[in-house]
Amino acid sequence: MKHVVVILDGASGWPIAELGGKTTLESAATPHLDALARTGMVGLAQTVPEGAEPSSAAACTSILGYDPVADFVGRGAIEAASMGIDLADDEVALRLNLVTIVDDAMASYSAGHISTGESHAIVASLAGALNDETFTLYPGVAYRHILVVKGEPEVLDGCFTPPHDISDKPVRPYLPTGPGSDLLLDYMERAKTILINNPINLCRAESGQLPATDVWPFWAGVRPAGMTPFAEKTGLRAAMTSGVDLLNGLAVLAGIDRLEIDGVTDGSDTDYAAQADGALAALADHDVVVVHVESPDEEGHAGSVEGKIRAIEAIDREVVSRVRACTEELRILAMPDHPTPIDLKTHVGEPVPFVLWGPGVDHNGAGAYGETAAAATGAVLDPGRLVMDLLLSPRRG
Repeated sequence: MKHVVVILDGASGWPIAELGGKTTLESAATPHLDALARTGMVGLAQTVPEGAEPSSAAACTSILGYDPVADFVGRGAIEAASMGIDLADDEVALRLNLVTIVDDAMASYSAGHISTGESHAIVASLAGALNDETFTLYPGVAYRHILVVKGEPEVLDGCFTPPHDISDKPVRPYLPTGPGSDLLLDYMERAKTILINNPINLCRAESGQLPATDVWPFWAGVRPAGMTPFAEKTGLRAAMTSGVDLLNGLAVLAGIDRLEIDGVTDGSDTDYAAQADGALAALADHDVVVVHVESPDEEGHAGSVEGKIRAIEAIDREVVSRVRACTEELRILAMPDHPTPIDLKTHVGEPVPFVLWGPGVDHNGAGAYGETAAAATGAVLDPGRLVMDLLLSPRRG
C-alpha cells in the first residue's frame, strides 16, 4: 500500500461576497478533488492547536503526524535545518524577509516577490557589510532568508510580528520589542542604509518593480532537540517535495527524504506537473510521499481572488489528476494546512477541510470538496495530527 499527501498551502479561506458567499476553494473548478470526495471521507482537521501561531510551521507539523506543541521547533530553526545550517547551542536563528516599506507602511512583505537570483545578490552585499561575531546572514529562497544571532540568547524571547500579517499597515507598532530587540533594530537600520544604493534595488525601481528597502526579522528558534524520525514513528519510508525552506526543514528534522525536482518553486510559476510526476516516481522506493504546493498561500497573502482560484485549479488539474491516475494501490490525503483568507491576507487557525480516499475508506456523504461540504459531514479531527493516523490506518467513514 502506498500513500500520497497533497498539501494545498493556504487554500482554505472565508466566504467572499463577490463569489456568491463561497470561498475560493469552493469557487475553484476542482473536478478531481470533488471526485475523491464523492467516494471518500471528507471532514475538518484542527491543524493549529489553541494558542499556537497559525502558521505552516504548526499546521504542517500536524499534517505530518507530529504535535506542534510537544514537538515545537521555532520556525527560524526549521528553515535553518533546510539550508544545512548547524546551529550552535548559543545561537538563535530568525527568518529574515527582504521587504518594501513605503511611507512607514508595509507595502510588500516579499519586496515585490523578488527573485531568488536578485535576492541572493542583495543578501551577499548585506552579509559582506554586516556579518560579524554576532550576526551571520544566510541566503534562502526568494525573499526568505535566515539571520543567525550568536551569543545573545535573549533574542529568543523577543516579540516579533510576521510581515505578511501587516500588509499595508504602519510598521512602527509591529517592530521587534522585548529582549534583544535593540540589537535587532540596530541591525535593521544598518541594513536599510546599505539597501538604499544597492544596484539590484536601483534597477528594480527603474523598471517599475518594488525594491527591497528593509529587512524584517521574526520567527526565532534554537537548535532542535530532535524529532522522532518518521520511519521510527510509522515504520514507513517517506519523501517530500516542496519549494519552501520550511517544509524542507521539517523533512530534514523528521528524517523524510527531500525530493529535488526541477521547476518546483514557491509561487504560481512552479511546474505543477513536474512536481506531481517526480513525487509519483518516488513511490517506487517510498511508502509515503508528501506533495506541498505553496502557490495558493502566496496568492492569499497578495489578496488575489483570481490568483488563488487559479492556483487551486492548477493543483487539481496537474497534481491531483496525476495522483488519481496512479496505478499503484494508493490512499490519497488532500488538504490545506491552514486558511489564508483573502480579506486578511494572512493565516488564521481555523479548521481546514480534508479528503481521504482509497482502499478501506468509506464514503461519509460529501458530494464535493470544500469548507461547507466538510463541515456538513460532522467529521472533525482535533488534534489535527490524527489525520496522519487516519491516512495510514483509515477508520471506516
